[in-house]
Amino acid sequence: MHPGQAIGDDVRTLLDRYLIGLDDEELTDAWAARLFTRDAEVAFPMSAHQGLEGLAAYHRDALAAFAATQHLGSPAVVDLIGENRARLRANLVSTHVHHPGAAAGPLFTAGTLATGEAELTDDGWRLSSLSFRVLWSDGAPPSSKGSR
Repeated sequence: MHPGQAIGDDVRTLLDRYLIGLDDEELTDAWAARLFTRDAEVAFPMSAHQGLEGLAAYHRDALAAFAATQHLGSPAVVDLIGENRARLRANLVSTHVHHPGAAAGPLFTAGTLATGEAELTDDGWRLSSLSFRVLWSDGAPPSSKGSR
């Protein structure tokens, strides 16, 4: 295996673990620390968060608006930027199930382009930035919560 391929696999796995974690794990500070650098930035169209501190709570708060979610990502394209940094891009389809009794229809679904960067840290590869650009959507989106 080419060394660049191994790095790409490590970075792809970060995005995979992030997406699966949103749907199937307890979003704790330990979860965030396994995925992100201390100064990481995560940006969604409706809000953003900077830094590892509070990042898990930021995600828990956002997901609490829904009864359930499912995030399906394509394989990420990873490009190395030197020895210790990499860029990634992937497509994502996110389905959000509204809580019973919500005024909106049962689902909000979005097709998104995810982009980000990862850095090699003392603890291995970690995401230093992750942003999402909605390309299409169907149903009522979540309410805006603003930046933190």
